[in-house]
Amino acid sequence: MRLLVTGAGGMLGHRVCARAVELGHEVAGHARADLDVTDPEACRAAFEAFAPDAVVNCAAWTDVDGAEVDRDGAMAVNAAGAGNVARAAADVGAKVVHVSTDYVFNGVKDEPWVESDPVDPQSVYGLSKLRGEEQVADATPRHVIVRTAWVFGVGGANFVDTMLRLGAERDEVSVVTDQVGSPTWTGHLADALIELAEREDFGVHHIAGTGACSWNELALETFDQAGVSCRVLPTTSDAFKRPAPRPSYSVLGSERRDPIVLPRWQDGLAGHLAERTVRTS
Repeated sequence: MRLLVTGAGGMLGHRVCARAVELGHEVAGHARADLDVTDPEACRAAFEAFAPDAVVNCAAWTDVDGAEVDRDGAMAVNAAGAGNVARAAADVGAKVVHVSTDYVFNGVKDEPWVESDPVDPQSVYGLSKLRGEEQVADATPRHVIVRTAWVFGVGGANFVDTMLRLGAERDEVSVVTDQVGSPTWTGHLADALIELAEREDFGVHHIAGTGACSWNELALETFDQAGVSCRVLPTTSDAFKRPAPRPSYSVLGSERRDPIVLPRWQDGLAGHLAERTVRTS
């Protein structure tokens, strides 16, 4: 398969590229410096030059709080940019796998969100990702929209690495207990994205690490697995105000007949910590 990956310099995109090469695919990875997805002509030219069979769109504005300040910037990348990628893919006959987020939901359920649940984003970031989903779906019927959550991995800023840094600097950290989700390791998610690029299974897919925890519990498990002596104190979202509201319940489930099921989030955490150890040894 000829696979084109946008956002290839990011935490998820570089993993998709590396894994696809390992699996024997011919890969063209485009980082932001190589391809600006907000430029439709640039997208068209890059796709025509490579003629991919499938495209995995990992290009995204991921600064959740920054989106509240720069709405136009977030919309340009997450909404218009996603549309540009999907239309360029359609023009060359390629399917598109687009990465979206749990933030398209309002977070008020107390059971896992499934693909048909009504969307109701509460932040500019969430709205920009929803608009991207809509543009992708409008551009081509050969689309896969993958909603995921709480992504972590090497090569980018993420909660797990932040906790490890703070744990090395402090005796204790305060982490919220009232936000619950499904932590997802890029090492597991990348395989799922490639599998979806390989097969004909279009529409919306919810794919995240199996299981659920709060950010507080994720911090505790991170320190436990890493052997870090740092106390994790409970706090609440009200005591830790951020510009953009966070969903209180972001656990993703699936109603698909044959969903892709990732390993437990704890296993993903172990994989990430092992990879960090190898890289620093």
